[in-house]
Amino acid sequence: MKIVLAYSGGLDTSIILRWLKDNYHAEIIALCADIGQQEELAGLEEKALKTGASKCVIEDLREEFARDFVFPMFQAGAIYENQYLLGTSIARPLIAKCMVEIARAEKANAIAHGATGKGNDQVRFELTAAALAPELRVIAPWRDERFRKQFPGRAEMIAFAKANQIPVEASAEKPYSTDRNLLHISYESGVLEDTWFDASSPEMRSMYKLSVAPEDAPDEPEYVKLEFDRGNCIGVNGKKLSPLQVLQTVNKFGGKHGIGRVDIVENRFVGMKSRGVYETPGGAVLHFAHRQIETLTMDREVMHLRDSLIPKYSELVYNGFWFSPEREALQALVTETQRDVTGVIRLKLYKGNVIVAGRKSPKSLYDPKIATMEGDPSAYDQTDATGFIRLNALRLKLRALLKRSSPDQNSDLPESRDR
Repeated sequence: MKIVLAYSGGLDTSIILRWLKDNYHAEIIALCADIGQQEELAGLEEKALKTGASKCVIEDLREEFARDFVFPMFQAGAIYENQYLLGTSIARPLIAKCMVEIARAEKANAIAHGATGKGNDQVRFELTAAALAPELRVIAPWRDERFRKQFPGRAEMIAFAKANQIPVEASAEKPYSTDRNLLHISYESGVLEDTWFDASSPEMRSMYKLSVAPEDAPDEPEYVKLEFDRGNCIGVNGKKLSPLQVLQTVNKFGGKHGIGRVDIVENRFVGMKSRGVYETPGGAVLHFAHRQIETLTMDREVMHLRDSLIPKYSELVYNGFWFSPEREALQALVTETQRDVTGVIRLKLYKGNVIVAGRKSPKSLYDPKIATMEGDPSAYDQTDATGFIRLNALRLKLRALLKRSSPDQNSDLPESRDR
């Protein structure tokens, strides 16, 4: 048997690699999808081989991640439950897609992942596999009673790693899990499971990797100009950049000024609530900037229609339905709405805040001749508003008259004595 394991080199997947090899007597191919983990990739191949993998494949997916996953999602304005920019969610379908491709190339029988049976990632990995390669078997050790019996918690996993000389970042002194990619880094479990625990406290400063605390950010604001074309950011401060370069560049600006930190309790797809802390510096800046260009260039009704679909689109990404026909249909609509979302926005970054400092577009729908408070009847005749208001007020007047002529039917009922 041959299994392709989504491998990060972290605590869970390191333990799972050894466990799969021992319990399935299988050849394990460790796959690491490089989606911007940076230093986490150092020594990964050597570590995988020492842990028991027959082969370690590291695929550089950073440009594909930015171009084909993050940017289309940003065009849709996606944000889950009005707080989460979906950094982990959007990475999973790409990783699973790569797993399928490697499994076919290596003639593997199955793929495996280290997602827990309580989380969202198991769904995201497996729905993607179902959509792209229904013939492949999926192994999820965390849903295997044998695995859970051997490793009832992180303490046992840490002890196993130490006993087997498997180096991992997690320790009793740093008992939380992390997940990093080009778009963000997430922190959860351990001390963060207490929702009263202050993750922004001074003793937690060392946890964060992509941004400084807002109170430690520079005392002077910094200005940055972002150029958009059809809803995608294509340049920063006058320099044309690829999607990958855009994210890398804007991450630095956002992180320097303490932008993009959120601490939320979210609703998982499997039914429970969970607490997560996220750093998305560049994503927060781009999300804000994109919206501001849209306000200048998008037709009102088109914008409102697209906005009405943001919760649905965000749920599809969060729940793992990236390769579903409904997400693809929504994406086609989103692409159409972005046709004229072109222009330049100037932002002021200051201590965790993103502030508009100017925007312009050759496709702008804003006409100062019409919007001005200085009278110009040739552009907009204010008397036209009289009939407009009368027509919109008609149903309200009729309702008021009806209520006046037909008192509340309940008004004649005896007063309840139940106090």
